[in-house]
Amino acid sequence: MLGRWFSGGRDLSGGQWQKIALGRAFMRDCELIVLDEPTAALDAENEMRVFEQFRALTEDRMAVLISHRFSTVRMADRIFVIEGGTITESGSHADLVARGGTYARLFALQAESYR
Repeated sequence: MLGRWFSGGRDLSGGQWQKIALGRAFMRDCELIVLDEPTAALDAENEMRVFEQFRALTEDRMAVLISHRFSTVRMADRIFVIEGGTITESGSHADLVARGGTYARLFALQAESYR
């Protein structure tokens, strides 16, 4: 039994719960998968593994991935920047960086912390 709410249940870490939720999402036979910050509680190595599997499992499906992490976002076929509830930019990672808009500015800010 998983979860403290069960008598004798075992609690999991945030990353472990996240892995279970992802496994459940990928086991369902659906045409659309929506994931909101799906790897926020995972370390970099496990995040990479999840996204390798994610690509394979969503090959013939549509997936909406909501994230603030550019390491996650840049793999998307199409990226939408939402500001104040409105889509202000859309395109591939390369397109958006080349345009020099909000996406490019935020990407540069996040990338700077890795230098």
